[in-house]
Amino acid sequence: MPLRINDTAPDFTAETTQGTIHFHEWIGDGWAILFSHPKDFTPVCTTELGYMARLEPEFAKRNTKIIGLSVDPVTSHGKWASDIEETQGHKVNFPMIGDPELKVAKLYEMLPADAGDTSEGRTAATNATVRTVFVIGPDKKIKLMLIYPMNTGRNFNEVLRVLDSLQLTATHKVATPVNWQNGDDVIIPPAISNDEAAKMFPGGWKTLKPYLRVTPQPK
Repeated sequence: MPLRINDTAPDFTAETTQGTIHFHEWIGDGWAILFSHPKDFTPVCTTELGYMARLEPEFAKRNTKIIGLSVDPVTSHGKWASDIEETQGHKVNFPMIGDPELKVAKLYEMLPADAGDTSEGRTAATNATVRTVFVIGPDKKIKLMLIYPMNTGRNFNEVLRVLDSLQLTATHKVATPVNWQNGDDVIIPPAISNDEAAKMFPGGWKTLKPYLRVTPQPK
């Protein structure tokens, strides 16, 4: 069965640029973002890793760890990291998973089971489907999946925005509307009655339709 939102993120043990990790243990009691790349020394991914290195302090404020994955060995990642810092101006301080036997890529269904068991001889084009962002919660369940084509750089500001929404809605019984940004008004779900809402949102709300009530973001 394909991975879906609310499935448990597959656990694994792997070598990274910061040593061996056991994925669920590495996540701990916080949030995590696993984002994958078809191959080292590719132009779009170089810009992405550099931007994530820039955003890492913002994710850290949200109790969220970042980890990258590329279908290449760890020794290659270390050399690539130097290029990333040189061209993007930010040092990669988060771990990067080496996946030379394609185990993690297959485990997360980014490559088919018959893709072989080595990254040797594979190109970015043959690894094009290894382009997914997974947001994983403290319960080790997948909260979000974003899948991009190889030639389109990902919007990691959007990942940060969605993370804010995920963390807010995990704590409060609200939903976030289109293009919501942290601090904007939120939606009271239809499943909450007006009587319940009065207790939960003493500041009140605006009713646009019986099923669409907006209220200030809970603190």
